Amino acid sequence: MSSPQFPSVPPSSPQLPPAPSVPATATILGVKVHALTNAHTLALIEAFIASGQPHQLCTVNPEFVVEAQHDEEFRQIINNAALALPDGIGLLKAARFLRTTPLPERVPGSDLVVRLAELSHHKGYRIYFLGARPGVAEKASAKLKDKYPNLQVAGCYAGSPALEENEAIAQRILATRPDILLVAYGAPKQDKWIARNLEKLQIPVCIGVGGSFDFIAGTAKRAPRWLQQLHLEWFHRLLTQPWRWRRIWNAVPRFSWLVVRRRFTLKK
Repeated sequence: MSSPQFPSVPPSSPQLPPAPSVPATATILGVKVHALTNAHTLALIEAFIASGQPHQLCTVNPEFVVEAQHDEEFRQIINNAALALPDGIGLLKAARFLRTTPLPERVPGSDLVVRLAELSHHKGYRIYFLGARPGVAEKASAKLKDKYPNLQVAGCYAGSPALEENEAIAQRILATRPDILLVAYGAPKQDKWIARNLEKLQIPVCIGVGGSFDFIAGTAKRAPRWLQQLHLEWFHRLLTQPWRWRRIWNAVPRFSWLVVRRRFTLKK
């Protein structure tokens, strides 16, 4: 199996502002998305950790926006999040087309996980890996630790977003006192789980990261770099995971149609 693709991560803290401001937001079909760069995101995460207060981050992509059209709870979670990261080229294009606040670049969740491992390596932040199938979180954290030997892994656990497991999982995580919690249950389950437990856990940074553990562990293949550069990751997923066609439909054709319809509705 080929090794996972790690993004090139520049040194973080020395080049980042000590007290970054929260950026402006774009509104896409009623869902807020922050106008962030990858560097600004890392700076804000460091500020959140320094504050000691709990913050929820959502890695928003077009599929999130479509889901939020009929899931009011999910939409409120995204709109109330400390940061709603623009994970998806479709969001950047939609913001431009709808003439809302421009989104400068993508902040992909999978790449962010790797950047956080690099940050932990340099700063000693403790990261907890929750979710994915049994054994995947452990494999992903081990791969990251191979690259970043000083990565502080607070713990790994598959668990489940089911309500009956909620208290036991929360207590397991609380015992490890992490600075960053990565939750890989898939949206919207992961985001609802975080929202439900945010105040109880009091972890400075809690992020839903979808299939990131699988990509890093190598148990799922990410699109080749050239397809990523062409913004055709969705096409790779359709070829390699055809059973996900409905999710891809929501993320590409349906999202595009909703954006076009909104633009012409606004013109009236």
